[in-house]
Amino acid sequence: MPRPLIGVTLDAEKPGGYSKFPWYALRQNYLDAIDAAGGLAVALPHEPDRVADYLERIDALVVTGGAFDVDPSYYGGGARHATVITKDRRTAFEFGVTKGALEQNKPVLGICGGQQLLHVVLGGKLIQHIPDSISEPLAHEQPNPRATFTRWPASSRGLGCSWAPTNCR
Repeated sequence: MPRPLIGVTLDAEKPGGYSKFPWYALRQNYLDAIDAAGGLAVALPHEPDRVADYLERIDALVVTGGAFDVDPSYYGGGARHATVITKDRRTAFEFGVTKGALEQNKPVLGICGGQQLLHVVLGGKLIQHIPDSISEPLAHEQPNPRATFTRWPASSRGLGCSWAPTNCR
């Protein structure tokens, strides 16, 4: 049986630092995990006009995160807070491919900002700047090691394990 083809979204950076040209980035551990789970990963460049083409070919989708925010216009968030940084082409592509994958009943996993985007695609809203709304918020980046071991609920045990590392406090 062929391995399922898993589309993985990329981060995008402007010229500078690594390259004098615009470039894509992706954490190697995401691809390693897909391979270890029996999938075949394929990187998805930010081509909003190609969403349907990718959806014809992929079996599932992983939406990754990055150092940027979902534009508040996607969820009726009002005026953009001064701290909000967007990547418009990336968000347009990810919104379209995520919405399409859900409509086609394909599995979707959101990681960090990808989970935020998934929430918005499903009709949710986000807090643009947490320190303005929550007193004593947790730091976005938690100190390493991040993982602690916890028990999965009984309903999740069909995954073949009774515990898994999670980022919790």
